[in-house]
Amino acid sequence: MTNEEILKAALLEAGTKSGLSFDEKDIVIENSKDPLHGDYATNLALRSAKKLGKKPLDLANEIKDTFQCPVVDKIEVAGPGFINFFLKSASLGSVVSTVFKEGRNYGRGGDKKKKIDVEFVSANPTGDLHLGHTRGAALGDAICNLYDFAGYAVTREYYVNDCGNQVEHLGRSIRARYHELFGEPLVLGEDDYHGMDLITIATAIKDAHGDKYLQDTKESHDFFIRFGIDSELAKIKKDMADFHVRFDKFSYESDIRKGNTIPDTIDDLKRRGFVYVKDGATYLKTTAFLDDKDRPIIKADGSYTYFMPDICYHYNKLSRGFDLAVDLLGADHHGYINRMKSAMMMKGYPETALEIEIYQIVRVYKDGEEVKMSKRTGKAITHRDLVEEVGADAVRYFFVERSGNTHLDFNLNLALSQSKENPVYYAQYAHARCHSLLEMGKNFPLDESGSKLQSDDEAQILKHISDFPSMIEAAAVARAPYKVAGFIHELAQSVHEYYASTKIIDAADPAGTSARLGLAKASMIVLENALAILGVSAPDKM
Repeated sequence: MTNEEILKAALLEAGTKSGLSFDEKDIVIENSKDPLHGDYATNLALRSAKKLGKKPLDLANEIKDTFQCPVVDKIEVAGPGFINFFLKSASLGSVVSTVFKEGRNYGRGGDKKKKIDVEFVSANPTGDLHLGHTRGAALGDAICNLYDFAGYAVTREYYVNDCGNQVEHLGRSIRARYHELFGEPLVLGEDDYHGMDLITIATAIKDAHGDKYLQDTKESHDFFIRFGIDSELAKIKKDMADFHVRFDKFSYESDIRKGNTIPDTIDDLKRRGFVYVKDGATYLKTTAFLDDKDRPIIKADGSYTYFMPDICYHYNKLSRGFDLAVDLLGADHHGYINRMKSAMMMKGYPETALEIEIYQIVRVYKDGEEVKMSKRTGKAITHRDLVEEVGADAVRYFFVERSGNTHLDFNLNLALSQSKENPVYYAQYAHARCHSLLEMGKNFPLDESGSKLQSDDEAQILKHISDFPSMIEAAAVARAPYKVAGFIHELAQSVHEYYASTKIIDAADPAGTSARLGLAKASMIVLENALAILGVSAPDKM
């Protein structure tokens, strides 16, 4: 058990002894910033006093009088009813041996017996990934890593929109480029794709098939579409692999549209009383649940709206036995949330079966000016441009260090700098610094007990390390990788300050040196575990 868990259990027991019933969610344990106020503190008395009909200060003293905990050396009441805990040095330092024992599994939660599907990126396979996709990739993969580390079974999914107008335009655009290679004039519509990458695709077709598809037939039309989708998707997969993002499953809209899946789904929704026709179009009664207006699923011309295949796709996801489906979508999808949740509820799924996370736009700045164009291409900055310029580590860290629902201004100068102001460099340098200490002190045995760690700086690091498992649990439940980034920064800061203030390797104090090196090794392990969740490397040298 972590120190936080031990203190919570002891507070619940103290409440029982006093004849008081505490709500476990009211027990919040926080690190004390000032050593004079102990190692940990809780505002339980302040949170519970009103509902228990007591004054906060009186309640805090009642808790103090019945509180017993083997790891606590002293307990005191402060201010209007805060309770401060001073831990025994041996108890605080015992986390070092736990970290040594568990290594890369330190902080990993037990099996939650819960399956979660996370769909993210899902960019249309019609061109280069933009920075919105980059943010979705960084957030989605970090959320999956969090879920996995916290003990959930996670599936990373990508939904390929390979039907509709956008792929029709893709096919026509590739056809035009293909004909151009045979000396015909280039004819592209306003809504067609003008990217130069399509020349590469058309050239590959010419090299492989010669003039086979110059004659316009249904076969050539379908071929251009499928070849284009496969080529663009292969490029996306390569970009994601270079960004250290992988997917377990690719689902295709074309598969959803095959057979009777959509008609059968509509018939089922009709039987449930959620479908009606108005002005020639077919609507779904999403207002019966969470939506502000009913949504069309079949247009007056008989074609499906994009919403209908999406409904079937989400039914398919949940039918695969997931306890929760999570979608990460861009800022223009706010209206999508309640309509899709409503469609899921029509099928009998609870509102909580589907959660949709919306992430905001990204702007890139350099030298104080917004940068919209790539120097290399003269066009909008793409995912590939940014990753090639500053590296996957910096992009991933910067893109998750803030909540996804806030706008992100990406500072190119900062991301490229090697200074403490650059948060990813600062964190990685803390890991490298610990590794350097271990190299310099390799002739000293490592003390894994933590029992000789006594200073305030050492206590601060130990508390951070002890908080790692509970932070992981909280961040996973909240789908909040930024909490991990915040933890990393605080631990890195404590490590740097400890290095600056303490003579860690001291030949005149071999026992103390062994203990301090043990702390450095434990810090290095926890930093590496935390950085891995964000998909960021932990270099030994910088």
